[in-house]
Amino acid sequence: MLKKFFLNTLSSFVGAWLALVLVVVSSMILLFGMIGSGIASEMGDAEQLKSKSILTIDLSGAISERESAKAPDFTSLVKGNLNKPQNLNVIVEALEEAARNRNISAVYLKCGALEASPAACYAIRQAVLKYKKSGKQVYAYADTYTTGTYLIASAADRVYMNPQGMMEMQGMSSTVLYYKDLLDKLGVEFQVVKVGTFKSAVEPYIMNSMSDPARAQMDTLLGNMWGVIKKNISETRKGVSPEEIDSLVSKEYISFAPAKTSVEAGLVDSLVYERTINAKFAALTGQDVDDVNFVSPGTLVKQVPWSTAYDSNNRIAVLYAVGEINDVSQDGINYHNLVPIITELADDDNVKGMVLRVNSPGGSAFGSDQIGEALDYFQSKGKPLAVSMGAYAASGGYWISAGADKIFANPLTITGSIGIFGLIPNVKGLADKLGVNPQTVSTNPNAQFPSLTESMTDEMKGVMQQYVDRGYEDFVGRVAKGRKMSVPAVKRIAEGRVWDAVSAKRIGLVDSIGSLNDAIEWVASKAKILDKYNVAAYPEYKPSFWDMLPSNLSSMTAMRQMLEPKPEEMMIMKMRELLRRERIQARMADIKIEFTGK
Repeated sequence: MLKKFFLNTLSSFVGAWLALVLVVVSSMILLFGMIGSGIASEMGDAEQLKSKSILTIDLSGAISERESAKAPDFTSLVKGNLNKPQNLNVIVEALEEAARNRNISAVYLKCGALEASPAACYAIRQAVLKYKKSGKQVYAYADTYTTGTYLIASAADRVYMNPQGMMEMQGMSSTVLYYKDLLDKLGVEFQVVKVGTFKSAVEPYIMNSMSDPARAQMDTLLGNMWGVIKKNISETRKGVSPEEIDSLVSKEYISFAPAKTSVEAGLVDSLVYERTINAKFAALTGQDVDDVNFVSPGTLVKQVPWSTAYDSNNRIAVLYAVGEINDVSQDGINYHNLVPIITELADDDNVKGMVLRVNSPGGSAFGSDQIGEALDYFQSKGKPLAVSMGAYAASGGYWISAGADKIFANPLTITGSIGIFGLIPNVKGLADKLGVNPQTVSTNPNAQFPSLTESMTDEMKGVMQQYVDRGYEDFVGRVAKGRKMSVPAVKRIAEGRVWDAVSAKRIGLVDSIGSLNDAIEWVASKAKILDKYNVAAYPEYKPSFWDMLPSNLSSMTAMRQMLEPKPEEMMIMKMRELLRRERIQARMADIKIEFTGK
């Protein structure tokens, strides 16, 4: 009850601006006419696949793992912005289809401000390289290239840039915010019990700066990932060595150099304005400029039933586990929802094997164990199970991966982080500031242990440490069993340390560097249906009302300003999120490495 009270108290600070949403509900009814006309307009502009079409991949905006039902979002509706992220699986499959589809003559990589993980960029790059084996051409253009979009574009046959454009390559970095001073001002103390020298997820709440072990592991992680990126660029941009890329970034400040510097360095082939690109495709296909037909990945993917073969008798299930492992939110991996799906797939005789696609930093230790046990049940049916790792498969994300028959990872995947921690909040200082004085009557001295309003005694800390230690031993034991390693061997590479996938393969946490399609083909081969299998993706995508709305509606400026949360409200929302989490977590630190552009 006390915890609920404080959650409600924190909620009240942000409740005012959220309540404004209700005020505009009636106004939204007036928008439905606009919505209907918007949908009709979009339907009228539907693309058509014709002979000599150009597949256009718009590398801007956010990229998610796969399409999922959009949650109700009144704020975005009022802002007039309902843009949906692109989906990695659609882009990759479109490139697969483009290679074999006679109506596709070339691919256009239109590079912009892309929000995507290094692993997602690498996956698209690999799909481009695979497409090129068909003998068809790939052209790339950007006003400004970021490291991520250039990693993809460098695989193209021709790389173009605006004469006034920029090559924004500055290496790699990751910034972690530390909250201890803020928490002290709020009167909130986080009491920590953990296992693992490198388990740094708790540091931002109890320290003001990064520890030496945390900094050392981040330095190694980023250095190794940057090495992969340089090597790949060098392989497709002949004559540009990894050392020259470092020199361009560090010494010549390529991000601020004139566009011609990128041409002279061999990173770009020509400087052209975007309006000339269509003429290049017209020349390539022997058409007039006005006749060139550009199609999107979504249009091309509709030509094949990939991921929707739910009635197939020889089915490979691809189960997506994306987000934080929890028991309350529908946005991440809610184990209450995921476990029944795994069980159903295990009992379905038409499902011959499964690929678990993991893109998760972990979360609830209890939830991770529940998912792991369900996967064990799937394997008990004699069906092969592979894991395909996305941007992250760490801590709880590795817990659910460890028992697979084979683990595939992207070289820019972040994995490992085998460790557990407990984060116990004490909000007595906040209660004092709010004028709240809790009074408790209990039958036993520790009836409310751990308490939200009292610090733990040494005895209590010892009890919690034993609890966390048991969880760690369970985690290590699962990894040892799944990876066929000894417990001491696992502990030497555990300690909460995160690894890049190339290093993870070297130390035995990963079996193979490969794509999602590589994992699917391996499962089909193990199930002896390689020549006659179909793929179905789970959880099944069922579009919501919000998915059917047009992506752009008229903006309501005044309402947008009222609904925009203030920085202090955002911080309170963050605190509320922390208090809602389960106390014992198998979760990696908040490492966010994304290639972004202006």
